[in-house]
Formats: sequence, structure tokens, C-alpha cells
Amino acid sequence: MTTASDRAAERLAWTRAALRDASLTLEPASSDASFRSYWRTHTGGASWIVMDSPPALEDPAPWLAIGQRLRDAGLHAPFVLEHDLAQGFLLIEDLGQRAYLPALDDDSVDALYGQAMDALLRIQTAVDGTDLPPYNHAFLQRELELMPEWFLQRHLGYTPECGEWDVIEQAFTVLLHSAAEQPRVFVHRDFHSRNLMLVGDPPEPRSPDDRPASSHYRDAIAPGLWSPGIIDFQGALYGPLAYDLASLLRDCYIAWDEARVAGWAEAYRQRALDAGLLEPDVDRERFRRWFDLIGLQRHLKVLGIFCRLWYRDGKRGYLGDLPRVLDYVLGVSRRYSELADFATLVERCVGGRDITTPAAA
Repeated sequence: MTTASDRAAERLAWTRAALRDASLTLEPASSDASFRSYWRTHTGGASWIVMDSPPALEDPAPWLAIGQRLRDAGLHAPFVLEHDLAQGFLLIEDLGQRAYLPALDDDSVDALYGQAMDALLRIQTAVDGTDLPPYNHAFLQRELELMPEWFLQRHLGYTPECGEWDVIEQAFTVLLHSAAEQPRVFVHRDFHSRNLMLVGDPPEPRSPDDRPASSHYRDAIAPGLWSPGIIDFQGALYGPLAYDLASLLRDCYIAWDEARVAGWAEAYRQRALDAGLLEPDVDRERFRRWFDLIGLQRHLKVLGIFCRLWYRDGKRGYLGDLPRVLDYVLGVSRRYSELADFATLVERCVGGRDITTPAAA
């Protein structure tokens, strides 16, 4: 069995060989909600990221393939200089440490979300997703089931009674039917402020052994690529058009005034109509319902995932974001009469609990 120290030694040795620098070191760059980790190194005046994706736990091949697909469409996914899929190591472009999230405020959000929606429209019009696994009824249903299992039962200690399960299942049916009505496109699945990076025109990379820099690298990250930098795309599927828009505008890590969100969503509908992504009869009300309900599906899933990350994986940090996600769930559920009983049930399950506090073991 490979220990953490063994893996660290293998990662360092591989990076030194890939960059031909026996003295370089690695420092943590970021963690992931999965088994993947990221490490930064500096050599020859350049900065690089090493992605460590243990194949038995997180197959790196989808990340590699999807990233190439995005770059081929002119989007700024990290370029890969070297990779070893058997070991699960990839040496990739460093997009820096400027994620959208800390840069967002009332003054910057319109411009930053404008860039993000430009990129999203390009994804949906220029990136083929038809051969990806379908984000279909069965997949969406499995995600929804995370909420009663991990949020209601494990986190809140509440096991619904028979009639309450009927309310939950009826609400899930409404969401699944709405998702099935939407046009299908490439879906990133985590298109939000922690996975969008503020990047400028990248510098010409220096080859570690003074070789001429790869022309493929220059072509891949030349100025003019669509900003922002996009990461964490390996789970992409072929599914509902409004999903990524809801991920962005109803972000689990930051919230905006509902009137502002509605305005952004409507502006995107108009652009999607112009781009031929939507049929002419998809009016404001119909698109808003799609947007609301696919966002609700996502947030119910997230309630379950954030709890599972703590109780199964020992990652407590996500519990602090549960109140924001719950607010989204209740706000949207109350907006639709067929989900009113579901909203009441969720409120009753939560009661007066502080949902950021872990349940007793």
C-alpha cells in the first residue's frame, strides 16, 4: 500500500524529471473536494502546477480529454506540458491564485459575470458534448437522493415518515420533468466562482533545459483566449442548458440580490436565443422556471454532498456554506406552488438547528 510519504516522494521525483531540475520543490497549491491535489513549483523563472490524481481514486484521463476539448474551442483551460496517466501526475499551466470568488463585489460582479457568461455561451455553442455521458433522469435522480441520505438523515438526524417521503419524491419528480424539457449542451457541472480564474495574457514559458518552447504551448495559451481561466471540468456531461448558468448565478459560495440574478438570467436567455441554443418560443417565464428548478436540483444535491464531505471524507469546511444553499432551496421552493409542501417539510426538518454544526457521532 502506498503511503502519503511514498506518494509525495514519487510526485517530487516525477516533477524533477519532467522539468529537468533536481533541486525544485513543491508547495501545496490547492485542495479538491475529491482525492485530487495540486502542487506549485517554480523553475527557470516559470511557475507550474502538478496535478496529483491517483488513477485508482480519480482517473486523470477525463480531465486531460475535456481540457483539450475546451482549449480547441478557444477557452482558457490549463495547458498540459507533461503527463503520466499511469502514475496520475500531470504538469500543467499555472493559472495563478486569483479565483473569481474573492474578487467579486457589487462593483466588479457585472463585468466578471459578463466574462463568465461570454465563456459559457462559447462552451455551449462551440464545445461538442454529444459524446459525453448523459446528464439524464437517472443521473439527476441519484444526485437528488444525496439530500435525504446525508443532509436529512445523517446531518439533521431526521428520518422522514411515509407521507413525508411522498412529498420528497413528488418534488423530485417536478425537478426531473423540468430538466428533461431543456435543450442539451455540454455541461461543466461546477461552473462557479471557485473554478473560474482571473488570468491575464500568459507569458512565454521557458523550457527547463533551454529547449525552444513548444509551439503547441504558445498556440494553446496565446493572447486572445477567452477569459476566465476554467478549472475542475473533468466531470462534464451532456445535459440541461440552464445548469451551468444556475451554478454561476446562484453560487454556493456567494449570493446576490434576486432581482439582479433574474436580470442576468434573462440577458443570457436573449443571447442563447440569438445563438440558436433556444427555440423562439422559450419565453422569459419558461426559461426562468428551467433556471430555477435545475438550480434547485443542484442545491439539493449540494446539501447532501457538503454533508458527505464531512461525515465520510473528514472535510468540515463545506458545512459553513450550508445556510446559503438552504436559503436557495427554500427560496425557489416557495416560488412554485407544487413545491410548497416540500419547502414546509424541509423547514420542519431543520427546525431551529444550527446546520453549520456537525451532528454528534
